[in-house]
Amino acid sequence: MLAGAGAVSAQEVRFMCYSDGNECEVYEDVLNRFEAENEGITVAIDVVPYQAILENLPVQLAAGTGPDIAKVTDLGGLNEYYLDLTPYVDAGYWEASFGDTLDWYRGGDDRQGIYGMHSQLTITGAFINATLFEQAGIEIPGEDATWAEWAEAARAVAEATDTPFPMAIDRSGHRVAGPAISYGAALFNEDGEAILVDDGFRAFVQQFVDWHEDGTMARDVWAGQGGATYQDAAQEFINGELVFYYSGSWQVGRMNEQVGDFFDWQVVGSPCGPAGACSGMPGGAGIVGFAQTDHPEAVAAVIDFLAQEDVYAEVTARTSNLPAHLGVAAAGVTYEGVSEGAQAALNAFAGDLPDVAPAAFAYQGYAGNRAMFGITVERVSQAIVGELTVDQAMERAAADLEAAMAETQ
Repeated sequence: MLAGAGAVSAQEVRFMCYSDGNECEVYEDVLNRFEAENEGITVAIDVVPYQAILENLPVQLAAGTGPDIAKVTDLGGLNEYYLDLTPYVDAGYWEASFGDTLDWYRGGDDRQGIYGMHSQLTITGAFINATLFEQAGIEIPGEDATWAEWAEAARAVAEATDTPFPMAIDRSGHRVAGPAISYGAALFNEDGEAILVDDGFRAFVQQFVDWHEDGTMARDVWAGQGGATYQDAAQEFINGELVFYYSGSWQVGRMNEQVGDFFDWQVVGSPCGPAGACSGMPGGAGIVGFAQTDHPEAVAAVIDFLAQEDVYAEVTARTSNLPAHLGVAAAGVTYEGVSEGAQAALNAFAGDLPDVAPAAFAYQGYAGNRAMFGITVERVSQAIVGELTVDQAMERAAADLEAAMAETQ
């Protein structure tokens, strides 16, 4: 906490927040304590849908009408609007506590500024309905199983149990990046320049399209939306209509709460690809302040409060998320109000972090990744619905990226 923050008077800090589970509710609770300790500063939390963070927030920031603080996932892409917290916080503490994730919020050549607190470290991976495997009498594939082996097993389970959908992957460029890397996608050339499309990326897209054509993948997740709109398949999994669901660690709280005793669900991580990798994508969300605020010191005080180890540990335990705070991660987290299965699931996701490929970390930290994710969704969806062949979709994706980079430069 900042020295003298309690003396700041009559300042309202607006915090735009979205929840994967109960994050905004928990932030509101712990920030009540902040308000009690910092007379004159109030924090107004505006809870919005995730789509508002993706689409509305950038427009508001460009117009100068954004909030003071927001929970964001386009970490580097919004850097031009961030408030540098460095003058207001103990930079040594932040560097020691958040390490490499601080780089995800930096832009350009700045490798020193502190622009955001990574609040939820996530990793992508698969959930399975283990009850369906048991009912089908089919063995769950082992930890080194490939995407092809999981597809074969999921189809067999779905057929044996009359389950509507064998597999689904969230409609997200971020979500398919890990599988693409496992199929050999490099995403960047030797000079570190983004390329997106190469032989490995194309190979995964072809397989993904084929799985939609033969019924392996739940078609409406990707084919039922337009543009780059995000769509998950969590509800289909929760309803017991899906054998294998590739999403990520942020869904654990939802599964714990909504699946309950309906069926036995497990986390099995990221399958392996023909390139030998078994990589998911790291990611998550962070809390940032914006330079356009009228109350920079108060904004920094709020974020610094949330970054303190005891507060961060409490929020992590209550929201069923993986910690990016190195001290909290080292101490371990005992999650509150979760089943043994959910605790095991979170531990399983944490155990997958060493398998994340360097390209995946680079992609998550790349300032232009939001454009690449959007291009991926739009062009892959066109191939899935038959508007374009895979080759045409990949040609257009490459052209889209070239145009996006030219516009940025």
